[in-house]
Amino acid sequence: CLTHDNLHADIVKVRLQTTTRYTGAVDAATKILKDEGPLAFYKVRNKATRREGGALMGIPGHADPVDRNWCMCTSDHSLRTRNLKNRRQWKGERRRIANTHQVSVQFGGFHYARRQFEARNTLQGSAPALSYSQLYASGAFAGLANSFLSGPIEHVRIRLQTQPHGAGRLYDGPLDCVRKLGAHEGVLRGVYRGQAVTLMREAQAYGVWFLSFEYMMNRHARVNAMPRSEISAPLIALYGGIAGEALWMASYPFDVVKSKMQSDGFGSGR
Repeated sequence: CLTHDNLHADIVKVRLQTTTRYTGAVDAATKILKDEGPLAFYKVRNKATRREGGALMGIPGHADPVDRNWCMCTSDHSLRTRNLKNRRQWKGERRRIANTHQVSVQFGGFHYARRQFEARNTLQGSAPALSYSQLYASGAFAGLANSFLSGPIEHVRIRLQTQPHGAGRLYDGPLDCVRKLGAHEGVLRGVYRGQAVTLMREAQAYGVWFLSFEYMMNRHARVNAMPRSEISAPLIALYGGIAGEALWMASYPFDVVKSKMQSDGFGSGR
């Protein structure tokens, strides 16, 4: 998952996953800077979203504040676009709208599954609070819902980050990349290549994220005999960051396979 702050390192991750040209992260970053310039670290900024726990500071399933950046009403989009001064501003706004929709899907999916589990627990005569296995399942459901957005978006990002630099580049931008991917093998086999492993990665990633975050929040409240609503914002951010690390550790093998599949060529010689 990425934020605007760690997008710069994402191209290093993708290059290390898809080629043996580099000996390590430092070597990759150095060569990218030397060969492609500093702007290479800002390629495809429209994917600057998703998963780092530190960017998601709210408590899932509770009335605590979450990142206000994703609470933008869809009804404001038309007004916002009319007020943009030029095409560059609109491009930046499209990226932010896409990011907003992805995070909205993640939390919307989680809370939908959570409510279903709460209703079932109540019908069975149990407390409505979710067990940790149900929290994992709710997070996994959120990941599955999100994967239908993240799959093609990440495929395009990886294609643009791994294409040759300069005159040999294959794509002029995200839309050109989507058009050419669709022309090769259609939408499902072209744009949505690697979707099966994306489903596995997203389910595991968000299942672990929500499970880890909820466990740390519940444990802190229990040990300190305090309601969750009184846990300080810095601690919420800390637990979100730790949950983000757990997310990557649990889902990274799937991420490597996905990057390999989505950077591979088309045809018999791939």
